[in-house]
Amino acid sequence: MRRYGKHTDEDDIRSRPNRKGNRPRTNIRPKHEDAAEGLVLTVDRGRLTCLVDGRTVIAMKARELGRKAAVVGDRVALVGDLSGTKDTLARIVRIEERASVLRRTADDDDPYERVVVANADQLAIVTALANPEPRPRLIDRCLVAAYDGGLEPLLVMTKSDLAPPDKLLELYGALDIPYVVTSREELERGDAADRVREHLDGRVTAFVGHSGVGKTTLVNALVPKDRRRTTGHVNAVTGRGRHTTTSALALPLQHAGSWVIDTPGVRSFGLAHIDPSRVIHAFPDLEPGTEGCPRACSHDEKDCALDAWVAEGHADPARLYSLRRLLATRERREGD
Repeated sequence: MRRYGKHTDEDDIRSRPNRKGNRPRTNIRPKHEDAAEGLVLTVDRGRLTCLVDGRTVIAMKARELGRKAAVVGDRVALVGDLSGTKDTLARIVRIEERASVLRRTADDDDPYERVVVANADQLAIVTALANPEPRPRLIDRCLVAAYDGGLEPLLVMTKSDLAPPDKLLELYGALDIPYVVTSREELERGDAADRVREHLDGRVTAFVGHSGVGKTTLVNALVPKDRRRTTGHVNAVTGRGRHTTTSALALPLQHAGSWVIDTPGVRSFGLAHIDPSRVIHAFPDLEPGTEGCPRACSHDEKDCALDAWVAEGHADPARLYSLRRLLATRERREGD
């Protein structure tokens, strides 16, 4: 008769056999100290193309990473078959700390942020001067995302043969953003690509822009040997183009350490994830003036200390206007 309670001994204890073997379970994960370093070049339906020791390797994310996703530009650690031969598959076991991130949400009501590119130094915002017309609200939103994510902005204006850049340059002049103006003729000759390339040496640059502005055409001109994208047609009536890039792709330039990342064309750039308090860091001439601001100041209210700071001559009033315009774009939709 089996005994219970204080009268039991070890002979009365039943143990369930380990049906999967005798090795006990453990929560300790391997450190993979011998994993190879790689760079994510593109992501396609759960398969990641990585550059490992000069060769491309197809990999998938290891289960131990959980929901954490690797994106283009990520530095990762890989194990498994790293030969890069056909039908082989490696595993990404670690995603290294990111130096910068370009993030967006589908719209301003979407709480789920998407990391578009990791570890880029620069964000090239491509806009046409005509056909399609410039969209300053979208440009502003891209600037806010760049400042928030730690990327330096570069403004690339295309199709100057159809319209002058003066109005757009005046709008962004106070921000001191480097810019390049190109025409279709210059792009065909190669002059435009050469002038844009001067801003890319030694940097990882993500290109962003809405469809029809010539972003992919420019990327193809910058990296002709890796021409993998087709260009789309722009409707002459609506000024709208069709998206020709469906996933982000990193392409190397000739200069060592220089990369171009072509991203899919965007129709909107949601900023639900942006903390407005971080945007001020992109305005070092204004940031000291915020010391007298009330807590959680929006920098666009009656008690904001920046008004007095600018009135005392510490900064250009145009800079304060630009800051407030960028902060306000998070609260307004692009069509407002």
